[in-house]
Amino acid sequence: MTETNQQDVKDAVRTAVKSGADVHQQIKDITLKALTKRQLDMDNIKSVTETVINGINEGMSSHGEHGKEVFNQAVTALDDALAIAAEASTLAIEEAASKVNEYSQHDLDGAIKDIRDMEGLFLDTLEKVAKSSSQVVTDIVNDFIAHSRQSGTAVGEQTLIALDSLKDVSKISADMIISSTVATTSALAKIGSGILLGIAESLQPSHSKK
Repeated sequence: MTETNQQDVKDAVRTAVKSGADVHQQIKDITLKALTKRQLDMDNIKSVTETVINGINEGMSSHGEHGKEVFNQAVTALDDALAIAAEASTLAIEEAASKVNEYSQHDLDGAIKDIRDMEGLFLDTLEKVAKSSSQVVTDIVNDFIAHSRQSGTAVGEQTLIALDSLKDVSKISADMIISSTVATTSALAKIGSGILLGIAESLQPSHSKK
């Protein structure tokens, strides 16, 4: 995500949080749209996650100690969007695994690891932002993190589902797979991006599901 796009996303998130209206849906839409601007790899996911959380943090300044509900709506929306991204990545890996002559085990294992790391990325980024926030926001963030570590997150739940459905992928015999210089993790990320775009469009209220 370019610096200009980062700023646009952060501004949109900040405005949504400040408005206090329909925050969950707004943040979820903004996040999914940002994720589909580039291929679905960890660099993109990390960049979008950090940008959205920074936007939430800036928007919280207008809510003060009464902003806990708004914050929870915003961060839960990000969590939900990341869960959808994990689902899209899972579907991409499953599609790639069916073409064992085009992808190396290294590509598949790397993509699976990225899914496994998504919940940690989400919570670690929240903790990082909390350290530079006001005391009120820091307390709200830390409460959310503590609750999430105890009861889990949407992206964490989706990760468990993904790892279960992909458990056979990691067992594919190495001699069945031909490493390719063309079809790499980048190609997997492009497949995931296309799948995510389709899911995101299907979630739009005006979209007519086929």
